[in-house]
Amino acid sequence: MNVFVQSPKAKASLAYGCRYRAHPSSPLKRLTFTTLLLLLPQSQNRCYSYRSLSPSLFLSRATITLHRSLSPHFPNPNFLTGNSCFFPMEQFWSGRGINKNKAMVENLQTYGVVRSKKVAEVMEKVDRALFVPDGNAPYYDSPMPIGYNATISAPHMHATCLQLLEENLQPGMHALDVGSGTGYLTACFALMVGPQGCVVGVEHIPELVSSSIQNIQKSAAAPLLKEGSLAVHVGDGRQGWPEHAPYDAIHVGAAAPEIPQALIDQLKPGGRMVIPVGSIFQDLKVVEKSLDGSVSVRTETSVRYVPLTSRDAQLRNA
Repeated sequence: MNVFVQSPKAKASLAYGCRYRAHPSSPLKRLTFTTLLLLLPQSQNRCYSYRSLSPSLFLSRATITLHRSLSPHFPNPNFLTGNSCFFPMEQFWSGRGINKNKAMVENLQTYGVVRSKKVAEVMEKVDRALFVPDGNAPYYDSPMPIGYNATISAPHMHATCLQLLEENLQPGMHALDVGSGTGYLTACFALMVGPQGCVVGVEHIPELVSSSIQNIQKSAAAPLLKEGSLAVHVGDGRQGWPEHAPYDAIHVGAAAPEIPQALIDQLKPGGRMVIPVGSIFQDLKVVEKSLDGSVSVRTETSVRYVPLTSRDAQLRNA
């Protein structure tokens, strides 16, 4: 593993989604660094170590060194990684010692990923273990395979998206979760908008829809599913779900080559959408529609997600 760090005065390039956020008062807008991972044959499913250090220990030490050398410009850097099991990336905390959902949320708060009381409360109520397939460590800060060439996002990515959408997930609002997978974030959305709101999950793998409904039925969001303010449907999420549009909040859990027009059309004036965009290089985009209908797009951070594609292409792992 090689880590390349540019001078604080230079702009840095990035691959595979690792980034520091600059302090707002700093003239340095963004510092990024590239992690080049040399993968062993897939059956071994691990990375080569760098000399005598494991990749996680090496990157952890490098991160600490970076943090110390760049303070006070970066007093609270957030180490954001992506959503693909096939491009492994390290995080600020490994989560190996975390065996409780509350402790996971507290770690996310410690590293500044979870910043609001509401997001913390919701993530504590929705136990991630109910949405992670058996045999995986549910509180480990990493995306995990859920079958059908899909993943459940890492906890820090779920937290990031909840923070970005919090103002558009107020009680009574409408939310759409595209690529809802095992239903974790869909359940979180439902708790935020409450029984007077409406949350729709759309997933094009029928087996995942069935299992996500079972997961939600075991969770704190079960009453909302029963009452009908929360629903999960089989469908092509790229087309949204017009029946309950427009939406105050739209979340997309896979990377689109470009922002689907159907989703922009279904975004309510005053609404916000969070969507990863790109192929090899991806950015988490924040799309906002003003009250006059005009649309603005900004980049939040660089990420790595599985592609937003057709069901057949996904099953072929295309």
